Amino acid sequence: MSEWKARRFWKTVHVKPVEGGSEVMLDARPLRTPGKLSLVLPTQRLAEAVAAEWDAVGDVIVPQDMPLTRAANSAIEKVRPQFDAVAAMLAEYGGTDLLSYRADEPQSLVDLQARGWDPLVDWAARDLNAPLRITHGVLPVEQDGAALERLLAAVRGHDDFGLTALHDLVTLPGSLVLGLAVTRGRLSADEAHDLSRIDENFQSERWGRDDEAEAAAEARREAMRAAERLWQLSRPD
Repeated sequence: MSEWKARRFWKTVHVKPVEGGSEVMLDARPLRTPGKLSLVLPTQRLAEAVAAEWDAVGDVIVPQDMPLTRAANSAIEKVRPQFDAVAAMLAEYGGTDLLSYRADEPQSLVDLQARGWDPLVDWAARDLNAPLRITHGVLPVEQDGAALERLLAAVRGHDDFGLTALHDLVTLPGSLVLGLAVTRGRLSADEAHDLSRIDENFQSERWGRDDEAEAAAEARREAMRAAERLWQLSRPD
């Protein structure tokens, strides 16, 4: 028995202004989330980008080809009703931030991490008023409670769609500082991804590249780029 697939049923796609933002219309029917909630997008630019995903559909709907639509669904159905819990979960990354945990050898890797990560740690201390403590080797380091509270406040400063974007920008590299640096314009998603890969790239240059690991890394890069695009498109016009 062949697997059932959702197929295109509409002829035209357009954007309609509504209270609170814009909706995507499939013919005369407004787009809804999988849970049948209203899919009101905060900006016309985001609505037009989501509309473009639906306009590009061929005979069969392929959700994997519609990252903005999937992210918008998550913002409305998952993030919005549990905003505080999502914000708290992301803020916890500050307590074990990738940038705080450094190698103690070899010196060449220590130097690479310092060159790449120190400017971001300095930025967090200056712009977020959240200085992070650094440790070398395997010993954990306890972060200052006041700094963690300020990081939580920075996370909570995002709206539903911004927090949805921040989720991937934090969880994929394993760094709250890198994620916040992207949403605050300090880094691009590509730069954040590259900084998160200093250790892995160092090891692959020494011992050789692993095709499967490289493919997984590129998939994370693409997901971070999609999150950055969601962030940019969801900002006020």
